Amino acid sequence: MQVIENLKVKEKLYIEKLENGLTIMMIPKKGIQKKYMIWGTHYGSNESSFIVPGEEKVTTVPNGVAHFLEHKLFEQENGTNSLDVLTALGVEANAYTTNDHTAYLFECTDHFYEAMDELMDYVQRPYFTDENVEKEKGIIGQEIMMYDDYPEWKVYLNAMQAMYHNNPVKIDIVGTIETISKIDKEILYKCYHTFYNPSNMAMVLCGDFEPEAMIEEVKKRLVDTKASGEIKREYPEEPEEIVQEKIEQKLEVSRPLYTIGIKDSGKCDIKKHITIEILLNLIIGRSSDLYKELYNDGIIYAGPSLEYEFSNIYAHVLISGQSNEPEKVYQKVKETVKQFKEKGINHEDFERMKKMIYGGYVKEYNDVVDIARMFLADYFKGMNSFDYLEEIKGITVEYLEQILKDVFQEEKMVISIVKN
Repeated sequence: MQVIENLKVKEKLYIEKLENGLTIMMIPKKGIQKKYMIWGTHYGSNESSFIVPGEEKVTTVPNGVAHFLEHKLFEQENGTNSLDVLTALGVEANAYTTNDHTAYLFECTDHFYEAMDELMDYVQRPYFTDENVEKEKGIIGQEIMMYDDYPEWKVYLNAMQAMYHNNPVKIDIVGTIETISKIDKEILYKCYHTFYNPSNMAMVLCGDFEPEAMIEEVKKRLVDTKASGEIKREYPEEPEEIVQEKIEQKLEVSRPLYTIGIKDSGKCDIKKHITIEILLNLIIGRSSDLYKELYNDGIIYAGPSLEYEFSNIYAHVLISGQSNEPEKVYQKVKETVKQFKEKGINHEDFERMKKMIYGGYVKEYNDVVDIARMFLADYFKGMNSFDYLEEIKGITVEYLEQILKDVFQEEKMVISIVKN
């Protein structure tokens, strides 16, 4: 078992790779009552074309299969639903699908091993029939229609449509009514057996555990499956330029919503991610001059959400919020970026922001949920979450200014607006 210790947050990460290829990560928290388990597969909505290990031909499936699978795994052959079983135990359970992974999870203070029995059972024993797949299409169809009327989701998705020509990140994770209508049990089983192999999965456990004993508990509950070979994932070519600068949609909202996107075609890593977080906070974070100006003028009402989303096939900056004058916010962001490029970054502001970001990272280690989800998501990106605490030290103003120049390019910026 590999042990990685971080003295800054006084945490240890135990990593064990089993013979079947499953990676188990544990972060023991002595004396903490809450326990958390998350089991994920490196399979999200991006994967609609792939080559199954041992095959030569490309398999192409409809959009929305990863999310459909997530829904279906809860249903058991005996007629029960595992989510109901877990809830009856007094356990908070859920699942989610992103662009690059799907995860099943629960948190509890009691009944941990009974919950673990249930979760590991339903994830490893799929049960699909023609009837239950057809029934699920109606349920997911309603979810799709709900999201179509959900302004916060549409303003985000429209920003993706404005930035990307072909990249699957522009596609709704749940698919469309048309694409899910083409899903059948054979497609679900094929995708399950391809992507739910232990060698394509990772598990994170956080709580008051003894790592060696916990490994044995996991092993006891594993179905005997051999590691598969590499899954070859096929993605369409994506031009560097954006599709269009502005998308506007009318929906019922109390105030207009906006998402400003910046398409990034460069390579992503932890150092770059931290640097973009620092830059975003310097540009329009709560303590920035621009935020104060926009807030005092009544143009924005709260601090915008600031994100840098990335995987191995896409990366973009997002600034989202509410404003009666979203175009003005967009214009002011562009002007501020230009000023920073011309005048450079103030060293004191940089150091202050760096400390603030570092404090935020340290705080995440206080909560078992934050820790586990962070380690899983970073693992599927080929990263170790502890590295954020190390990499931040080496970031300089010079590197910050280089990233500002490389990423925050006006011709790569878009704005999505949803208003009445």
